[in-house]
Amino acid sequence: MLTSSGLVPGRTHRDVAEAALAGGATAVQLRAPELIDARLEALAGELVERCRATGALFVVNDRVAVAASVGAGAHVGQADDPGSAREVLDPTAVLGVSVSTTGEARAAETAGADYLGVTVWATATKPEAEPRGLDGLRTIARETALPVVGIGGVHAGNAADVLDAGAAGICVVSAVGAARDPVRATAELVEAVDRWEEGTG
Repeated sequence: MLTSSGLVPGRTHRDVAEAALAGGATAVQLRAPELIDARLEALAGELVERCRATGALFVVNDRVAVAASVGAGAHVGQADDPGSAREVLDPTAVLGVSVSTTGEARAAETAGADYLGVTVWATATKPEAEPRGLDGLRTIARETALPVVGIGGVHAGNAADVLDAGAAGICVVSAVGAARDPVRATAELVEAVDRWEEGTG
């Protein structure tokens, strides 16, 4: 899941991350553009240790130098030069890249990405992202050897559709960050993925 701050008054990035981990999330991405590097690094340092303790993947959104400083992975967009990001990170660190076309997917693979993120549906939490829909997700997943993660408008009720389209996993923001009970919301997402895996296994 991808952290948020302010979707519920008083709920912080740390609160959302801790709730997601308690609910069984297997990965946490820290996206906090409002934080200066020093504050982001301090928070990332806490969360990377928390994720290691639970066996979850931890990546920092966009701020590659901060990710590298705490030994975390990173997730970058097309404007962030994925090739340069790979050079900054530890060779064992995970690098994710947001893509919206098969050409971008191929370029990200060449640049050393470990997974791709594709926006499926329009979302208020990142209005500038270009939604590709299930068909666009399916096309990108078919054309790359990398695992693809679907994000944008994803929730427990449509997670199976995203996975059916070829995604290796799902990522959410408001489905957890804005939930009345974020721990339970995460658990419901995990259960939805588990049900899908059981049905296709």
